Amino acid sequence: MDKKLGLTALTALVLSSMLGAGVFSLPQNMAAVASPAALLIGWAITGVGIVLLSLALLLLSRLKPELDGGIFTYARAGFGELVGFCSAWGYWLCAVIANVSYLVIVFSALSFFTDSPGHVIFGDGNTWQAVLGASVLLWLVHWLVLRGVQTAASINLVATLGKLAPLGLFIVLAALAFNYQRFHFDFTGLALGTPVWQQVKDTMLITLWVFIGVEGAVVVSARARNKKDVGRATLLAVIAALVVYLLVTLLSLGIVPRAELAEMRNPSMAGLMTRLIGSWGDMVIAIGLIVSVCGAYLSWTIMAAEVPLLAAEHGAFPRSLARQNARGAPSASLWLTTISVQVCLMLIWLTGSDYSTLLTIASEMILVPYLLVGAYLFKVSQAMSRPVVMAVACGAGAYGLWLLYASGPLHLLLSVVLYAPGIVLFLFARRGGRGSEKLNTLEKATMALLVTGAAPALWLLIR
Repeated sequence: MDKKLGLTALTALVLSSMLGAGVFSLPQNMAAVASPAALLIGWAITGVGIVLLSLALLLLSRLKPELDGGIFTYARAGFGELVGFCSAWGYWLCAVIANVSYLVIVFSALSFFTDSPGHVIFGDGNTWQAVLGASVLLWLVHWLVLRGVQTAASINLVATLGKLAPLGLFIVLAALAFNYQRFHFDFTGLALGTPVWQQVKDTMLITLWVFIGVEGAVVVSARARNKKDVGRATLLAVIAALVVYLLVTLLSLGIVPRAELAEMRNPSMAGLMTRLIGSWGDMVIAIGLIVSVCGAYLSWTIMAAEVPLLAAEHGAFPRSLARQNARGAPSASLWLTTISVQVCLMLIWLTGSDYSTLLTIASEMILVPYLLVGAYLFKVSQAMSRPVVMAVACGAGAYGLWLLYASGPLHLLLSVVLYAPGIVLFLFARRGGRGSEKLNTLEKATMALLVTGAAPALWLLIR
């Protein structure tokens, strides 16, 4: 396997996977659930938590350089075959759902140019025309990644630079138009009717969603030119994304009142840009969103295909998914991912689901893999006398637990329903004694619990 990705390409991969569709809808998403006071607290928690998570990934890439693949291999090395599989399965599902959401929002953005009140073509990205267009884009990216990860990463670097231009323009104009009195009005959100702490909890899955992808460099670490670049790229991208998110969210509340911002159509940054530069502002943001999302989609396709490949090489996924083509692309797992996204697109069309529904599901599926990163670093740190490593491990683990708590019981039930089908795949992959270790009693009991708990969990969710 050629190790061809340098620091710039790795940083662009992580930044592009985080700066996708979410940043363009962030003003409305946050204003709908939180006041300025809650936003400041929420971003402080998320900022500290996500930096600790990125530091945990950096430390593990240095302490355990032999564990290529990060999210899956850390969980497997620390907690056994079943937990490793669940981490890989949850992450792969998150990646598939994230890719579907990106395709949906690309065509939702295109509706700015094609739709009128009496003539809907792309709508919210879930019409038959949108699904057809998304399918064409899906298979175009599939072909591109088959040509090699290095080729796709080079194109992604250009897309990352392209998406930063409209975001930078918005931040500059919003800073010039910022009104402190408007920002400070109803600072604690009395009009929302919920206490500040509840508002902070309500922001957590949104803030997590815009940082999903932080692990991008670790996932493709086997393809890095220099292993030390993996941790550097992660930290650089996280700091850059955090600055962008903070400025976009807080400056928006100084342009229009929170209540008005909460009612804006997404991507809400388009409506704000119209306030700042006139009628063609929404066009600037719509074009920026399309470029941004296509770049993020390309990044996530690379990562979504890499995880089943790594899991298959270790016996957690079927052996057939470990196949690569002559260019070193993970061809078998890429076909699985693309076909899964295509099926989901058809379900989107049939059910009429939108971007916000997909956001919630994808965010939930990443919670366990992120928690396991901090937990594994904690386990590693116990074997060495390095207080800094222990502190980072405890902080990253605490952030993972906080996210599980903030997501609420309904979302945890959803994760049980989605993890249960994976057990069948896991058992199929291990048939004939495949797998480096035998499952212990606790792992067998956990599998039984997940499978038997899926039916009542699904019933409760339907109710």
